[in-house]
Amino acid sequence: MNPVSEPVSARSSEIDLVTVNAELRGRTPEQIVHWALQLRRRTIVTTSMGINAAATLYAVTSVDASVPVVWVDSGFNLRDTYVVAEQLEKQLDLNLHVYTPRMTAERISAKLGGIPLPEDAEKYAWFTRAVKLEPFQRALAEFNPEVWITGIRREETDHRRALDIVSLDPRGILKVAPFFEFSEADLEAYMVRLGLPSCRHYFDPTKANQHTECGLHTAV
Repeated sequence: MNPVSEPVSARSSEIDLVTVNAELRGRTPEQIVHWALQLRRRTIVTTSMGINAAATLYAVTSVDASVPVVWVDSGFNLRDTYVVAEQLEKQLDLNLHVYTPRMTAERISAKLGGIPLPEDAEKYAWFTRAVKLEPFQRALAEFNPEVWITGIRREETDHRRALDIVSLDPRGILKVAPFFEFSEADLEAYMVRLGLPSCRHYFDPTKANQHTECGLHTAV
């Protein structure tokens, strides 16, 4: 792998997003990760342990396996998610940090009468905050990251189409998406080529469908 050279803007306190994104366009995920880690800033990578989560985890660990991996486990995942998560932790030697809700899934379900639908706005907002946003806030407080490597892709949601490979999160964190330009087919091919395990039975209780945001990438 020929790593992308460090752009001049990456050496300063401010990142020229236009220049950086132009330079990273068309680079491999591993090269983009290498660029992010060259910044020498506090960095995390997040994972859902979802269908193609192994791709981002491989791209990061193949460059530096010591990067903290933050997984917000809602407690409502299906068995397949936990099986694949165990496999990936061992196969990729993940520096894994798991954050869970302060209440058990059983207690949350009893409190709300099951997993709420988006139509029940008040319960749905409370649920999303309890199982996803609040645990993630704890992770941010612990690691205080300056760089956040994420598996988001342009084609996934309207919100993500407005971002880029490197963007500035509303919380002031530099968000780096190595697979941003990949299509679903590109991602599948990457997984197959590397023989990475896929979580085929995945369920995110905070998303009405795969084209909506859960709030991790839109919260302030």
